[in-house]
This record gives sequence, C-alpha cells and structure tokens, in this order.
Amino acid sequence: MTTQEIVAQAQEGAPLHADAKLKRVIGPWGLGANAVNLSVGAGIFVLPGVVAAILGPAAILAYLICGLTVALVLTCYIEIGSFVHRSGGGVAYVEEAFGPLMGFLAWVMYSVGFEVVADAALGTILLNSAAALAPALANGAPRILALFVLFGGLAAVNVAGVRQGMRIAVATTVAKLVPLLLAVVAGIFFMHWRELQWIGWPAGAKLGEASLILFFAFQGIEEALAPSAEIRDPARTVPRAMFGATGTLIVLYLALQVVSQGVLGRELAHQSTAPLAAVVGRIVGVAGRTLVLIGVAVSVFGTLAGSMVAAPRAFFLAAEDGMLPAALAKVHPQFRTPYVAILTAAALMFLLAVSGGFKHLAVLSSVSILCVYLAICLGALKLRYTRKPESGAFRAPGGPLVGILGSLVVLWLLSHSTKVEVTALSGTLAIAIAYFFARRWYLRRKGQRSIEVG
Repeated sequence: MTTQEIVAQAQEGAPLHADAKLKRVIGPWGLGANAVNLSVGAGIFVLPGVVAAILGPAAILAYLICGLTVALVLTCYIEIGSFVHRSGGGVAYVEEAFGPLMGFLAWVMYSVGFEVVADAALGTILLNSAAALAPALANGAPRILALFVLFGGLAAVNVAGVRQGMRIAVATTVAKLVPLLLAVVAGIFFMHWRELQWIGWPAGAKLGEASLILFFAFQGIEEALAPSAEIRDPARTVPRAMFGATGTLIVLYLALQVVSQGVLGRELAHQSTAPLAAVVGRIVGVAGRTLVLIGVAVSVFGTLAGSMVAAPRAFFLAAEDGMLPAALAKVHPQFRTPYVAILTAAALMFLLAVSGGFKHLAVLSSVSILCVYLAICLGALKLRYTRKPESGAFRAPGGPLVGILGSLVVLWLLSHSTKVEVTALSGTLAIAIAYFFARRWYLRRKGQRSIEVG
C-alpha cells in the first residue's frame, strides 16, 4: 500500500491497513546504521582466519569479487524496497512479485529457517562468552534466567517503540566498530607488506568455497528493510542508507583482511577462532586482546538488538495476510508497534536457545537465505516490467542486467550446497506448502478471508 493510498483511505474514513497505523520514524542514518549493525556480527571477528585458511593471501581477491556480487543482490533489494512500503522486507517483496504462496515460502525460509534460529544461536554464543567470566551461566537455572532477561529485555524495548529499538541498534553499532577500527588503524603500522603477495589464480573450487563464506559475512544487511512501513520517505531513504551500508561493509571487511594478513602472515590461517584478537594482541598485548573479545560480546548483542527490530515484522506481515493467527497482526494502542509479533519472535528465540536442539537447522538456514535472495533478484526483474513505480522510486542501472547477474551469482553459490542441505530444504518446503493449503482450506471453511495462490 502506497503512502497516497493510505492518505486517501484515511480521508474516506475507511479502516486503516495495519501498516498505516505504524509511525514512519526511521531515517537514512538509522536505517544505514542498523544495516551495518546487522551484518557486522560475531562472524567478522573470525572471518579473516577462515578465509585465509582457504585461499591464503589471495583471500583479498575473493573479498573484491564477493563484495561486487553482494552489491548486485542488494541492488535488487533496494529497487523493490524503494517502492514497496509494507512491513516484512524481503518476504513482502517476494509476495509482491510472485503472490501469497511464494511469499509464505519466503517467510518460512527467512523468518524461521534463518532469523529465529540464527538469533537463538547468537544468544547461546553470547551466554557462552559470558560463562567464561561467570561459570554459573554455563548451564542450569542461571543460564535460563539470563537468556530470558536477554530476549525479554530486547522485546520489551521494541514493544515500547521502534525508535527505542533503533537507538539501541545505533549505539551498539558504534560500540562494536570501535575495536574493529582500532585493529585497522593500529595494524597498518605493524604490517609486513610482503605477506599480501600471492602467485597464480586460486582454484575455482577454493574460490567458490571462500565466496560462499564471504557472502554469508554480508548476510543480515537486508534485515534492516523489514520495518518498511516505518521508514520515512522510503524512495530516498532506502537507496541512500543501503548503498552507504554496503560500501561501508566492503571497505571494512577488506581493511580487516589486509591488516590481519599483513600482521600475522601465514599464522592467520591457523587463527580460526579469534584472528582479530590475535592481531590486536600482537600489537598492544593482553589489554588489546581483551578489548576485542569484549567487542565480540558487544557485536553479538548489537546484532540481536537489530534483529529484534526486523524479525517480528515478518510475523506481522504473515498474520496480516491471514497465514498466521490474527493476533500476531495486533498493533499496541499506545506504542503503535506490533507487540504480539515481537513477543512471539522473542519467545521462539528464547525456547530454541534454551533447548539447544536447533544446531541441525543452521545448515538449512544458510541455504534458505540464498533461496530468498534468488527470489528477490527474480522478483526485481518481474516487477520492473509488470508494475509502474511511484515517482522518484529507485531503478537499478543497466536495465535487467543487475537482476540477471544477481540471479546467476546466487545460483553459483547454491551450486556449492551439499545433498544434505538440498534434502533438508526440500523437506522444509514440502511441509510449508502443505501448511499453506491447509490454512487456506481452514479459512474458507470458517468463512474468513481466503488466501489465493497467486
């Protein structure tokens, strides 16, 4: 629903679409900072060592290649996001392009297979880090209570208002970037430039493996678009914020890899757990290493804070479309936030984090997000020729070229999936499709609004 339609609807006295009840308070700085925050998670503190173990000094080449390919996918996100103003981010975009069935499948892959499970895993990582200082948090009732406070507290802040949630996200973005920037600035003066040299082009299989890892280093940036109905002037805000965030991530990742390789040399390939801590420890000693380890904890918390802004909006969207209980579409009368969706998402994250039985879903989540990205690229191509954009909406340069190239890149990355991942994804999609038609039948039987296949 466009802004003009919302205004007209209000003037005519008709009931407002739920998205129209939400405040448009997110500007380019808040959106861009949250996008960076969502991407710069715990993985960036490990990434340089993992990629170096695959490609050695040639890892720098992989960063350049993957930075460009990620930009293609995000450009498709931005093109759709600049004129689709519903909550739900990529899920809403897929539904706009391909209808309710594909939108629901995207919801399952993104919201459950990726966001909820990943956030539960981050909560576990955060508690594991805290347990190193407070052993009582390692297990039992203290751990459960700490997880409850973590997810419950973040939920409460976001129920109070999206502006409050964004403030936490922006604050933690600044806090997590400080140790990273210190590592880059200090590391420049301790680099051995010869360690950056490599001979010959890396093998295709190795480059593909490293590219897959690097692609996932950028994942999460699109989560910032989930509260689309709360973004101020989206036609201008979305392109400015997302292009700025993408450029920031590429420069930051490249700088961290170059400095890590230059300081540690061949040793970097053996630093698979905390390479940046090793870099700073080499430069300034134990105090610097401790600072980076604290940065890991801040990074995880910041990612969780940002995701708590984004993830519930997908539940909100699915309920609005009738595919989930209507209660999830309720908006708080005072704070005007989707409070039931926020509390539900937080509860699922808490339960998964407490049970610890979600590790087998981690592999499925990585493949699921790639499938959503493919749908976004194809959706951008379809909407370009089937829907007239609003005045001033962003249009990707080069006509359909960006969407085509983005689709090919994602398919290339998916080609590195294993049979186990493909089987797990196929099973999940089969269950989701069965639920979709069962829900559709139920709504028709009850005489409620039915969902068309699209």
